[in-house]
Amino acid sequence: MNCFDDQAKMTDALNSQKFITGNYNHYAGECATKERKDKLMEILSEEHDMQFEVFSEMQKRGWYEPKPAPQQKVCEACEQFEQKDVTVAGRIIAKRIMGKASFCTIQDSDEKIQSYVSINDLGEESYKAFKTYDIGDIIGITGFVFKTRTEEISVHAKEVTLLSKSLRPLPEKFHGLKDPDLRYRQRYVDLIMNPEVKKTFEMRSKIISNVRSILEEEGFLEVETPVLNTISGGATARPFITHHNALDISMYLRIALELNLKRLIVGGFDKVYEIGRVFRNEGMDIRHNPEFTMLELYASYQDFHDMMDITEKIFSQTAQKVLGTTKITYQGQEIDLTPGWKRITMIDSIKEACGVDFNEINSDEEAVALAKERGIEIPDPTKETRGDVISLFFDEYVEKTLIQPTFIYEYPVEISPLAKKCPNNKKMTERFEVFIGGREYGNAFSELNDPIDQYERFKKQVEAKEAGDEEAGMMDEDYINALEIGLPPTGGLGIGVDRLVMLLTDAASIRDVLLFPTMKPLN
Repeated sequence: MNCFDDQAKMTDALNSQKFITGNYNHYAGECATKERKDKLMEILSEEHDMQFEVFSEMQKRGWYEPKPAPQQKVCEACEQFEQKDVTVAGRIIAKRIMGKASFCTIQDSDEKIQSYVSINDLGEESYKAFKTYDIGDIIGITGFVFKTRTEEISVHAKEVTLLSKSLRPLPEKFHGLKDPDLRYRQRYVDLIMNPEVKKTFEMRSKIISNVRSILEEEGFLEVETPVLNTISGGATARPFITHHNALDISMYLRIALELNLKRLIVGGFDKVYEIGRVFRNEGMDIRHNPEFTMLELYASYQDFHDMMDITEKIFSQTAQKVLGTTKITYQGQEIDLTPGWKRITMIDSIKEACGVDFNEINSDEEAVALAKERGIEIPDPTKETRGDVISLFFDEYVEKTLIQPTFIYEYPVEISPLAKKCPNNKKMTERFEVFIGGREYGNAFSELNDPIDQYERFKKQVEAKEAGDEEAGMMDEDYINALEIGLPPTGGLGIGVDRLVMLLTDAASIRDVLLFPTMKPLN
């Protein structure tokens, strides 16, 4: 026997649905233990079966007839349309049934609006159907715009159509969807329930659009380069490895955009950039996701000083454009992005922070001994070099202190395999990183264009890889060939787009600015 043979039984089913929805919200927010997770799955299964029966009955009665998109956005149904007919559509987020007349509120991608629905306007059958609609259903409303006694813009419905049935309940309004794990896993629900989340991603789009505008004004050409490569290079990172069946070869998801972009500079383009996904098979935390978005740009006949200037421009102008100011607050820290950022060498910054002057330390042995004396652990034997120790001292004593925007430049050769050596100090390179709020946001070089020097540095990377360093680079003979054709003096810059978005939206975690962050499966 069908449980909806009469209206009373269908009403009972809908009331049962409301009870299940309440239970769902209780357990969805607190599913930390296995018992709660099991109970949640039991509730969801029961709820889904009940909703499916409701949905099937609505189809049989002809109450579910999908129609085309609306003629107006909700935000357009305003005072200028008062007493004029409009057609709007959106998701039901509130509903009050009051006998023969009701109110409901729908929300589209931009705004929400109230609608007055009555049996006199819809007719008995259509009004009966409307009363069965649930929070979360998507409906279309045709009617005229009017103001209520409280001056609220509303639509007086003449016709209401169910466009899409929500077979799972939304979290109830009071508690909302707050559990971070559920929010990241079910971003579609997060976007419905938390308007501020949608604003973050709208802001992200504006930030990226503005960065593109700045680079276009500077004469850069946007290009696209392969995600799959036969060699992993352009950065120090552990790659993801896959297999190409037709070619029967291993391939690597790119860990950087660099080498192919510099090939284009060899080919005659003066300025190129790419905004794209890169992939690194490394740990996950509030600043790292296995796949993330990078901006890399390269300009011929420029150097790392020019890259400092364009970095300041990208950050300050983007902040001014999307926030209306260059003075921001990030996680409680006041930060001034106005151009004129501090510039200091890595060795001088270490000397300021802890008193150690690496200009007076010339050998690997001296540097390693100093690290042991200071209790700084060297991760493996391949890192027992002066350059690696300088980097470890910087990480330990300096990075966390760099709250205001700061360029740290002149990095050791050992940790900068693609950067040109400083003319006055062959142990250091023309490289900088930019730090804000104690975090790194960008990395830039005067690009190495000496093929012999580059070949020797690649060899050292290969030796490190053979010694067990999984992050070391590989020999790229084609790139050496490109350098032998001739790479003009070039400045290159890489900026983590996700971190830039975090900074300008005051997001604590990278997962808050990625629509679909990587998550471990529940099962």
